[in-house]
Amino acid sequence: MADYDVAIIGGGLNGTSIARDAAGRGLRVILLEQGDLGSGASQASPRLVHGDLAGLERREFFRVRRALRERDVLLRIAPHLVRPVRFVIPAHAEERPPWQLRSLLLLYERLTSRSGLPRSATLDVTHHPVGNALKRPFGTAFEYSDCVVDDSRLVVLTAVDAAARGADIRTGARVTRAERGETWRLVAIDRGYRRVITARALVNATGAWTASVADIVLRVPAPELATVQISQIVVRRLFDCDNVYVFQNPDGRLIFASPYERDFTLIASVSHPFKGDPAVVAIDVREEAYLCDAANRYFREQIAPVDVLRTVSGANSVVVPVRRHMRDGAALLDVRRGKAPLLTIFGGDVTTARRRAERAVSEFTRFYPMTPRWTATAPLPGGEFAWQRFETEVDIARDRWRFLGEAQARRLVAAYGLNVKDILGDAKERGDLGPAFGPELTGAEVRYLMRKEWARFADDILWRRSKLGLTMPQADRDALAAFMAKMD
Repeated sequence: MADYDVAIIGGGLNGTSIARDAAGRGLRVILLEQGDLGSGASQASPRLVHGDLAGLERREFFRVRRALRERDVLLRIAPHLVRPVRFVIPAHAEERPPWQLRSLLLLYERLTSRSGLPRSATLDVTHHPVGNALKRPFGTAFEYSDCVVDDSRLVVLTAVDAAARGADIRTGARVTRAERGETWRLVAIDRGYRRVITARALVNATGAWTASVADIVLRVPAPELATVQISQIVVRRLFDCDNVYVFQNPDGRLIFASPYERDFTLIASVSHPFKGDPAVVAIDVREEAYLCDAANRYFREQIAPVDVLRTVSGANSVVVPVRRHMRDGAALLDVRRGKAPLLTIFGGDVTTARRRAERAVSEFTRFYPMTPRWTATAPLPGGEFAWQRFETEVDIARDRWRFLGEAQARRLVAAYGLNVKDILGDAKERGDLGPAFGPELTGAEVRYLMRKEWARFADDILWRRSKLGLTMPQADRDALAAFMAKMD
């Protein structure tokens, strides 16, 4: 008998979503990730959960409608991670005319389910706060509702829920060889130890490594794939409001400028075909200049590549041709007589990941008895409240732990939701939480992340479990690394 029903290689959003779905349907699941959860393409998403307004121009009406439904699902099941935001598109005389933008937004709303989000509006930005950061030529803008997400936290909490339902999540576990018979026999180097694993089915969810894993590790023909690099930049805060600005570029792309970790602005994203090692993907100077120029066309405060504080890049596999079904991704099931099944899943965006995994796991119903689909209604850990109550939950946290400032309480609730109690416990003052690393991170939170969320190194916490690396002094980073080394 095989050790597991399903073995998954890859701990990005596709892999963890499949692990959660399959474990919740009663399958025995193991997930093997060679690095950290969400350390590939998942950490380079533009942090948007949306229907894709530009998709309407490509007449992708059904795809946009499905994405909008998924947006609403994520808002319900992850109200701490997914936050409604008003998006603002300044009308630019040289780009889409105002009547076209207004028509797109009206159609966008017609495709939206009853989510409770505010409807679109036309703004006179000369008398509205969103216009304060814009250059004077912009007198009109269009505002509509969509959502932003903490993408890295989404990956991790999806894995946490999978583990709570019985999945075995292994980070630092690299699969070196796979043999395919009536079951799969995998050889993995799991944190320095050789481990042999057998499974009745295998999922290749390795993102940009999909083709190389298929060829070298699994020794099966790889699907026809292209690799795309996605990049974005982080700069100082360029505006005071909480809106996301949507900028039209002369090449037809839409560029997003979002509030980021209170004091910064995320400008995203630019993509192009990529060749090379996905482990060392990085933005180049032309892409940095492109994103800076896109912002400079609209914002009064100008930026240059020298002002970029951090860049984020990732690569992912997509179907060929590259423009086809980029949002949906693909899941291909390989079934052969006398051979264990192989599912290859790749591409797609954050918004549609849950549905993509649900459909992929359903492919296994011909092999295993399993319970019905369930992930659209079950909240992620800490998300057992309505999204409209987010501010109330922040107030409750501040009332219970009076040493928390508003910004710290908001960060903790946004990251952990109701599970913030598992970190703060009965603490009466900040000193009860152990050593401090910078103004916000405490020993209690670090211990929780190592014990419950597979954090092993300082970067796992500073850049994926949080974004505190943007503000933490080097001395505190060194102290954090030393603290974690003693804990390990």
